[in-house]
Amino acid sequence: MCTALSFTRKHFYFGRTLDYEYSYHETVTVTPRNFPLPFRMLPTRPTHYALIGMAFVQENYPLYYEAVNEKGLGMAGLNFPKSAVYFPPVEGKENVTPFEFIPYILSAAATVAEAREMLSRMHLAAIPFSEKLPLSPLHWMIADRTESIVVEPTADGLKIHDDPAGVMTNEPPFDHMMEHLSGYMSLSAEPPVNNFSFPLAAYSRGMGAMGLPGDNSSVSRFVRAAFVRDHSRCGETEEEEVGQFFHILGAVDQQRGCVRLEGGDEITIYTSCCDADTGVYYYTTYNNRRINRIDMHKTDLDADVLTSYPLRTAEDIFFQN
Repeated sequence: MCTALSFTRKHFYFGRTLDYEYSYHETVTVTPRNFPLPFRMLPTRPTHYALIGMAFVQENYPLYYEAVNEKGLGMAGLNFPKSAVYFPPVEGKENVTPFEFIPYILSAAATVAEAREMLSRMHLAAIPFSEKLPLSPLHWMIADRTESIVVEPTADGLKIHDDPAGVMTNEPPFDHMMEHLSGYMSLSAEPPVNNFSFPLAAYSRGMGAMGLPGDNSSVSRFVRAAFVRDHSRCGETEEEEVGQFFHILGAVDQQRGCVRLEGGDEITIYTSCCDADTGVYYYTTYNNRRINRIDMHKTDLDADVLTSYPLRTAEDIFFQN
C-alpha cells in the first residue's frame, strides 16, 4: 500500500511512498523528448514532453510508478485491488492500457485541465504488458500547482474526483475516503477547547489532534497525511520545503515488522519528492534516509534513449567525529 502527495509552497512538489514487501529493482528514469513512446492501440509518439520518475524498465519501456513532466504536471499510480475494473477496448475511444497511462498523459498534457480533456477521449483497456506482467489494479492521482484529481477505473466506468486534500492512498474509493475524512473535522493543531461546564486543563501538548488514527490502514494513512499536509509549515528555501515534504510523508512511513504478509514485511521501500518547477527528483530508501537528488536537466532531454539511475539502498551514516 502507498500514499501520494501534492504540496505547493513557493515551488510545487509531487511524490509518494511505495509500501510493499519486495522491490522490482526500480530506478529513477528520465524519458527524454525524442524517445519514441509506443502505445499498444495508438500511434507512437516520436516527440513529447520529457519525464522523470520512478520506473521498472522492461523491454526498454518505462513502467512508471510516478513521474513529473518538464511542464510541472505529476501523476502517480497506487494499488486499488478491490475496486479497479478494466474493460476490453472500445471503438471510437483512444484505448490506453493501464501500464501506458502515465506516459500517455504526461507526455502530452501540461496541466490538470489538459489531462481532463485527454481523459474525455480515453478508455482504459484491459491489456497487460506481458504474460509475466499481468494487469495491476490501480488508481491514479494527477496534480499541478493549482489542483489535484483522482482517476479511478470502476465497474461503473472511469470516475474522476477533485482532490482538495492533495492526498491519495488505496482502498476504499476516493469519495468514501473524503466522506470518512469529514469525521475528523474537529482535529486541530491548536490546544483543545474545553466544552464542559466545569474547568478542565490539557495535560499534554498536541491534544487538539487526539483521535488522529495511527494505524497503517489506507483510510488511516489518508486521514493522517491529509491532516499533516493541511497544517504543515515550512521555511523559505527549497531545501526546507523539500525537507518538509519528506516529513509529511514520514507520518505514514511503514516500519519493518508492523505489517506482516505471507511474502514478507511490508515496508516503505522508497519515498519520493519531485520539485515539479525545476525537474529535480529527490528520494530516500528504507535503508538510506539521506535525501538523494537527481536533476533531469543534467541529462540530455533531447536524446532518444532512456537514462536510469539505480537507487542508493545502503545505510549512509555520517561520521561526525
